[in-house]
Formats: sequence, C-alpha cells, structure tokens
Amino acid sequence: MTRVLTAGRKEPVSGETRSVVVFLHGYGANGADLLGLADVLGEHLPDTLFVAPDAPETIAGLPNGYQWFPIPWLDGSSEEEAERGLRAASDDLNAFLDALLVDEDLLPEQMVLFGFSQGTMISLHVAPRREDPVAGIVAFSGRLLSPESLADETRVRPPVLLVHGDADDVVPVQSLPAAAEALQEAGWQDVFAHIMKGTAHGIAPDGLSVALAFMRDKCGL
Repeated sequence: MTRVLTAGRKEPVSGETRSVVVFLHGYGANGADLLGLADVLGEHLPDTLFVAPDAPETIAGLPNGYQWFPIPWLDGSSEEEAERGLRAASDDLNAFLDALLVDEDLLPEQMVLFGFSQGTMISLHVAPRREDPVAGIVAFSGRLLSPESLADETRVRPPVLLVHGDADDVVPVQSLPAAAEALQEAGWQDVFAHIMKGTAHGIAPDGLSVALAFMRDKCGL
C-alpha cells in the first residue's frame, strides 16, 4: 500500500502550467528545503509549476526531518531495511508522480525530477524504471544506487545532468564519474556533468545555472 506524500508547491509565474519540476530533498530535510529554488528558477521558467513533496518517513530526533529510505551508515539500519525502504519509497514516489501528471493534465515529457543528495538517489533509481521517460533528471550531490542492476531493470533513458561539489564531505565527488560511467554502460546517450569548484554538500550558483540551462535546452522548458 502506497503512502500519500505531502507536498508544497509554487505556481507558475505566468499562471499557465506547461511543465512541472519536482524537487526531491535530501536525508533529514523536507520539501520546503528546496522549494525556495523556485523563486530563482521561476523567473526563467515562467510556465513551470514547482512541487516539493516530503519524503514518506520521519526520522527520530529530527523534527520536520524526513527520509526516503534508511541509510545504514547513518542510522545503523540493516541493508535489508534500506532495500525495503527504497522499494516502498519508489512505489510512493511513482504514485505521487502519476497523480501529479493527471491532476495537472501534463505528459511525462513535461516533467523534470530535480534531486539533491538522497533525493538524487531516488530520482536516478525511479525514473529509469518508469514506463514513460520524464523530460530529464537534475541530480545534485548524490550517487547512483545498485548500478549492477541498472541495465537489466532500465525501461527508459531520460537525459541526466549530474552536478557535484568537489569539496563534498558527505557524498564523495567520485560518485559523479561512477554514476556517469554506469549510466553510459546501461545505454544512456544524454549524460551531462558539472563540478562545482570549492563547493561542499550543497547547491552553488554555477550549478544552479547549469541546471537551468539543462532544463531549458534538453527538456524544452
């Protein structure tokens, strides 16, 4: 049984919805953590609705903090619990995306997944396994989960932009080339990358500019 995700939203500047960007936050954060980016991006994407769901699971001791799935090296959970959590969260997110497309009368190719950290991990896990490709995946400061199963489980190959800070002490920057190589080995044609110089675990202005250009160019936004 899927869990219904609660989401914040920022309406299109133009008042007309022609596309949607779904922000997927990192471990211990919430949807509001990324929704502020809509204030910057919305000026350049006037027909875009921005939506930011909270992940389905709360975290003990972290008020207003959520996780998509447990992370063993952070919370002491088992690999089995993490895998079970990833499967459940994938179902939750797929149901959320499907309902969003219906509610807004949009097609999958009018939707971008914009992930940060754990949000990137679930974006890169869910999108390739969906029936229809989304317009693109913007993947900040995360890594590709289960690269060994990607080729066998992939159904679609949407464009991917990988962005990472070279001073990231949470998710190593080496995760970017590892993800790019795995995607290309699994048949991806459109994989792009940008390294944010001197940036830790976060989103720097240059990375956001590259993400905006990617969304406008590759995704027709």
